[in-house]
Amino acid sequence: MRMREIKLMASLLLLFSLAIPVPFTSAAAGNVKIKVTLVSMELTENNHVGNEWYTAGYINGKEIAEGSSMVLDLKTTESVKLKAYAEEQDKIPDSAEASVSILASAVTKTISKAVKVTVTENRGRYSGNTATWKFTFKVEKQ
Repeated sequence: MRMREIKLMASLLLLFSLAIPVPFTSAAAGNVKIKVTLVSMELTENNHVGNEWYTAGYINGKEIAEGSSMVLDLKTTESVKLKAYAEEQDKIPDSAEASVSILASAVTKTISKAVKVTVTENRGRYSGNTATWKFTFKVEKQ
């Protein structure tokens, strides 16, 4: 008699679990389109570090030109990674980079994000002096 009750309970549990509605979600339901623009790359301070520069902005590892945009199709759990790179151009270049990440689900309105890079002179009479670059990115949900 005990085994019969266990089988009945197991059957009822199985029946009830099949009757519970499961919401239908497509693979794209958890995705969001985000447009990112590299608005500007600006040298904001230069204390005798250099006059010739190479700068680059990156969005999720892909280089982007100043003034250009990129549309990303991301899961809400993924991030937008913004990276800024500046390199003083001389025979012994000094360089630096900085990055910031923004969770895709946190992009609910237009965000202006500044990424600052500080390059330090490593040789010569101006050793230790710095130059600061400000990269401005605009991040918006599509």
